[in-house]
This record gives sequence, structure tokens and C-alpha cells, in this order.
Amino acid sequence: MQKNSKRNNNSRVSGIELNAADAEKEKKEGQNNFVELLPPEVTFKIFSQLDIRSLCRASITCRSWNNTVRDSDSLWKPHCLTLRAVCQREIDDDVESGYSWRVILLRNYQKSKVKHEWLSGRYSNICSPLSLPEKIMYPMDADTWGEILEAELER
Repeated sequence: MQKNSKRNNNSRVSGIELNAADAEKEKKEGQNNFVELLPPEVTFKIFSQLDIRSLCRASITCRSWNNTVRDSDSLWKPHCLTLRAVCQREIDDDVESGYSWRVILLRNYQKSKVKHEWLSGRYSNICSPLSLPEKIMYPMDADTWGEILEAELER
């Protein structure tokens, strides 16, 4: 019985040591995390300078960055408005449906890239469906295909 109590006591002590080490590590990481150190306005200014890819990468860096980036709808809005040049109907429909700017961007980013390629005439001389690059294609609705067809007919 005494052996068990000694073993339990040792595990408690090592558990306390581990918790202290974890706390020290978190404290050290917090000192290097500008999101926690700087005023929110400054943090927003820094994140607002990032392009879409960098903003998405920043959001997966750590929890505090994720919370800041994910919850700041105004960081995503300028990127959505840029996409709106290609996907106006889709963006406007999503805004009307009440989606956040971040969700709107996620819903329309890939589509806007593919749609832009079609509208710019990149695929005008494709002879067969086998010639299309499968990896970058994206399912599009009938209205989008109508826009693309109109652009092709005008060329």
C-alpha cells in the first residue's frame, strides 16, 4: 500500500512540473505573439496588408491569430470586393443571403479564378473536353455558363 502512495505522489509532482513547464512555454510564446502584445488597431493594420493566401496562412498559425483573422470580417471584405469584378452576381447573392465576408470569399475564390480564365478567353481554342485542365475546373451554375458563352460569342 505504501508503494502505491509513493507512486501516486511522484506522478503528482511530475505533473506539477509538467504544468509549470507548459506555463513557462506558453508565457514565452505569448511574448513573441504580436497579436497579444499590440493594440487591436495595429494588429488589424498588419493583417490588412496581407494577400488572400497569406491571410489564410496567418489564420492557421496559432489560436490567437486564427481568432483575430477569423472574427475580423473587415479583413476579408476588400478581397471579396476584388473578386466581385469577376463574380458580381455570386458575391451580391451571398451578401444578400447574410454570409460573412470570410465565408463569401471561401465560397467564391476558386470559382472566380476559373471564371476569369474562361472570360479572358484562355479556353477559347479548346477542341475537346480532354484538353481542359481538370485540376483547376470548378462546378458553375447555368447563369455563369451563360456569361461565359456570351463572352465567347463576342470574341
